[in-house]
Amino acid sequence: MKAYVLDGFLAGLGGFLFCLNSCAGFVEQAKGLEMDAISAAVIGGTLLSGGVGTVIGTLFGVLIKGTIASLITTQGTLSSWWVRIVLSIMLCFFIVLQALIGSVGLNGKKDKKDKKDKKGKAAA
Repeated sequence: MKAYVLDGFLAGLGGFLFCLNSCAGFVEQAKGLEMDAISAAVIGGTLLSGGVGTVIGTLFGVLIKGTIASLITTQGTLSSWWVRIVLSIMLCFFIVLQALIGSVGLNGKKDKKDKKDKKGKAAA
C-alpha cells in the first residue's frame, strides 16, 4: 500500500513540476513522453520480459539517450525527428539483444538440467 501512495505522490509532484516548467497545464502536455521513459529504462538494462532493472542502469540509459539527443540537435543539419528515429533504432537493437541473451541463458540452463538428469539416471 505504501508503494502505491509513494507512486501517486511522486507522479503528482512530477506533473506539478512539469506544469511549472511550461507555466501552463493541459491534459495532453506530456503526450509522447512514454517512449522516452521506456527507451531509457530498456537502454539502461531493464528487461521487457519482466526482468528487474536498477536505478543506476536507468540513470545510464537516460544519460545515453540525452547525450544522443543533444548531439543530433546541436549538430544543426538534421531535423529533430532524427532523434526519435535514432532512439527507436537503439530501442529495437536493445530488445533484440535482450532476446538473444535470454535465449542463450535459457539454453544454458536447459543443458545443465539435462546433464543433471542424465547423472541422476546413471546413478539409479
